[in-house]
Amino acid sequence: MRVPSSAGLAVSVSGLVRRFGERAIIRDLNLEIREGEFVALLGASGCGKSTLLRILADLDHDIEGDVFVSPRRAVAFQAPRLFPWKRVWSNVVTGLPGPRDRAHADAALDEVGLRHRGDAWPKDLSGGEAQRVSLARALAREPDLLLLDEPFAALDALTRLKAQALVAELWRRHRPAVLLVTHDVEEALSLADRVLVMRDGIVAEAATVTLGRPRSLVDPVFTRLRAQLLAWLGVDGPEPETPRETRELAAASRDDDALSGDTLSHLNREVIRG
Repeated sequence: MRVPSSAGLAVSVSGLVRRFGERAIIRDLNLEIREGEFVALLGASGCGKSTLLRILADLDHDIEGDVFVSPRRAVAFQAPRLFPWKRVWSNVVTGLPGPRDRAHADAALDEVGLRHRGDAWPKDLSGGEAQRVSLARALAREPDLLLLDEPFAALDALTRLKAQALVAELWRRHRPAVLLVTHDVEEALSLADRVLVMRDGIVAEAATVTLGRPRSLVDPVFTRLRAQLLAWLGVDGPEPETPRETRELAAASRDDDALSGDTLSHLNREVIRG
């Protein structure tokens, strides 16, 4: 694992191969992510998405090919992976070099609306709160590259929408490069600058999202991109019905034909209260 040699890149991967026995899960994969770019990665289960993310996180070294990654990186997984014997604030700074400073933890928790929960135990947190602590732990590392492995998959629909809005706001404030692994096409299009589809161990398709932020789920361009991604993923027939919470959020934005800044602010206030 090396630092990207090309200026302006947070990730540069060339000819990557990862085998499990005789089976190559990743085969001759190439990928570049620019500094500050938000990239989403879609693909069927078992296509190698999470394996790629683990490699970029320096958690898997049995590889072939060249991988260059920013050394200042952080990971948030689907499971928050909090230590149950540590207070929330201590979980946030665990693993950081030097003294485990409470003020540093409080600053990160404040960004996700959980400073008041710093002395709580992980068992006393809701699922959404635990995932926000995981995000705070990642932020505490001040990463140039944030790796998100389906961090919202275990959340209910409404909490998931709030968490997505929070991640969008945190990215806007700090501008790390982001790689989000997800199965949710709407999530990918709502958050990312570029959406990649992984198939047969390589990045097989790519779509650039030029829509402004915040984005409307009812925008015709959004709808066309969603249909294209679903086709690449092999989803035939009519599009699945939009979840009720998503329809309500889209309806709230229809006057401006976009998810307004007021809507996003409302969601963030709900995150802080929730």
